[in-house]
Amino acid sequence: MTTILLVACIGMIAGFFILLNLSPMEFTNTIFAKLADKPRSLRDEINESTRRKKKSYLRREIAEVQAILKVTGRAAKFSMICGAALLFFCIGASIAIMMGNIFLVPVMAVGCMFLPLWWVKLTAGHFKKDIAAELETALSIITTAYLRNEDILTAVEENIPYLNQPVLNVFRGFVSSVKLVNPDVTAVLLDLKEQIDNAVFREWCDAIIACQHDRSLKTTLTPIVTKLSDMRVVNGELENMVFEPRKEFIIMQLLVVGNIPLLYFLNKDWYHTLMHTPLGQIILTICAAVIFISTAFVIKLTQPIEYRR
Repeated sequence: MTTILLVACIGMIAGFFILLNLSPMEFTNTIFAKLADKPRSLRDEINESTRRKKKSYLRREIAEVQAILKVTGRAAKFSMICGAALLFFCIGASIAIMMGNIFLVPVMAVGCMFLPLWWVKLTAGHFKKDIAAELETALSIITTAYLRNEDILTAVEENIPYLNQPVLNVFRGFVSSVKLVNPDVTAVLLDLKEQIDNAVFREWCDAIIACQHDRSLKTTLTPIVTKLSDMRVVNGELENMVFEPRKEFIIMQLLVVGNIPLLYFLNKDWYHTLMHTPLGQIILTICAAVIFISTAFVIKLTQPIEYRR
């Protein structure tokens, strides 16, 4: 009966979308825009600006996902991520309803809603590591060429064939801008600095800009590029350190979830107590909340280390 009512509810919601001529993407974008930029008082804005008050977790996650998608060149997919989050929200709530656990409905709905956002954060970590690896090679060969000829345009231009994406497009745009748009190398370097979200790259651009006025400062370039190698080594060691704890965390989650159907075969009375009594349902709700909260912390704590000035 619960399944029939749930299907009827889904059909009714779909009917409302058709009657109102409203697309799911448009509805989703409106909801997430309101969640991210809800009206606030002047006191709240001042407190957030002075870091006396933190943004809500949902607003921080949405803002971080938007920034990640923009940096990785996938800003157009934000609507798709929002749609997936709303879909998972409905799926989580539906699973809890079909289980007949009212306490579990908000936990499953909110927890599942964050799954697409966490997936974006995980892929961003791999993207940043790839960027850092490619920057290490690109800045190394460009710096070596610049130390030889003391002309950044020539140094970049002669090494273009050895660069790979996504760094290739950035430096190719730099060469085109200097040759065809603005011959002021310093101004173009300032624009280049904002093309890649990497602290070492921005420090390298600042050093190159300083070298345009004082060529003797070119000796500072090599130590800056070396920082990328140091960060690669540190991240490699960190990956080895967190591999075992992360594997154990995943195994423990599977054991917690897998014990529920296993309990049905071991002792049906215990299974009935867990699934169909208020105390058992509350225990399941607490377990689900702990799983989602711990997953959020694991994703946050296992992100690659980035150099900060």
